[in-house]
Amino acid sequence: MCQLLGMNCNAPTDVTFSFAGFAQRGGVTDHHSDGWGIAFFEDRGLRHFVDHQPAAHSPIADLIRRYPIKSRNVIAHIRKATQGPVNLQNCHPFVRELWGRYWVFAHNGDLKDFAPRLHGPFRPVGGTDSERAFCWIMQELAKSHADVPSVAELTLTLRELAPRIARHGTFNFLLSNGEALWAHASTHLHYLERRHPFSQATLADEDLSMDFSTCTTPDDRVAVVVTHPLTRDEAWTAFQPGELKVFLDGVCLG
Repeated sequence: MCQLLGMNCNAPTDVTFSFAGFAQRGGVTDHHSDGWGIAFFEDRGLRHFVDHQPAAHSPIADLIRRYPIKSRNVIAHIRKATQGPVNLQNCHPFVRELWGRYWVFAHNGDLKDFAPRLHGPFRPVGGTDSERAFCWIMQELAKSHADVPSVAELTLTLRELAPRIARHGTFNFLLSNGEALWAHASTHLHYLERRHPFSQATLADEDLSMDFSTCTTPDDRVAVVVTHPLTRDEAWTAFQPGELKVFLDGVCLG
């Protein structure tokens, strides 16, 4: 299965520390070596990087580890291919536009016999079940809301849509429109919230520690969502199967 990483904050924050450990799972500490990708929201803009090479050895991933791009919402993915060949068009995260905003989606799992009717503008470019699911979600969101809905309204709609896909298999996903981060678990997904007083953390996949108190303010709030805990000395909370959570300004709203 693939691996997911998401970050939601109340102020622009860099994901360098978390990504350093996460990328090691793409070919060093784990076998997810069929490509990777990451997307950073910046105001209404988006930086989007994908590569079909393993994350642990990709020159683009090395750039991300060294270049502290600051963002309030980040989604990253390392791929273990189950459907679709190893190429750029099948690398997550995927991006679409709706209501004048970018939407970013990444999926961990395998969906069997999922062939929804796509009759709107959202069509897959690659050959993955993941991108097909994303296009269907975008289509159904557009049908359900005539104009830009609130985060609460979007959450209610996603809680109706997610089980309709999850019945076809494993459906762990991250979704963001640059305002909030939604996360749904079928199997493995964990989260934590970092806030004042900040402490030190040590990565589980690399010999690297960071004292967050040296680079934060008392007002900062950061939520991190990941398939398996990234650090070995922080209290991660596991999602329950079938649970969808929304994160806004670095806080889990449930």
